[in-house]
Amino acid sequence: MKRIRLKMERKNLLNIPEFPLPDGYQIRMFKKGDEHNWARIEASVDEFKDEKAALEHFAKEFGPYIDEMEERCLFVENSNGEAIATTTAWYGDLKGGGEILGRIHWVGVVPEYQGKKLSKPLLSEALKVLAQHHERAYLTSQTTSYQAVNMYLNFGFEPFLTEPSCHEAWDLMESVLARQIVTK
Repeated sequence: MKRIRLKMERKNLLNIPEFPLPDGYQIRMFKKGDEHNWARIEASVDEFKDEKAALEHFAKEFGPYIDEMEERCLFVENSNGEAIATTTAWYGDLKGGGEILGRIHWVGVVPEYQGKKLSKPLLSEALKVLAQHHERAYLTSQTTSYQAVNMYLNFGFEPFLTEPSCHEAWDLMESVLARQIVTK
């Protein structure tokens, strides 16, 4: 499948869907030192070539904001206390005009734990964190993550259309997901 970047926006942070974690898992917040867990998880889902590259990226993007990470980065732990999924309830400027929105950022679930119903509870908790700081939220993804895109649509995110490639991406998503997404 062609990989095209896409953006999605949730126009409010009201009525966040709730999903319980399966038994044996828990969600916890980031603690100093968790950058290694973050790097391991993100490298496991091929966001980086290896953990070292992920750790370097973490240091650049989040290092100066490590205290904020304790309030905004979430992990799912298995029954052994091992971090096996993460996302960050971050923030950014979706439209480039200086308006800061909440941002679902760096969602990752270690491959052997994918399909175990962890993503929806994790996303639900991250949106609740965002709702404490923001009125709206956005995220970026890509067409190759079509299952995640489908989940985001079900959570109330909508396509954010800015350029011609956006239409190509959403046409592809409509075809792959067999659902109408963009109102024509």
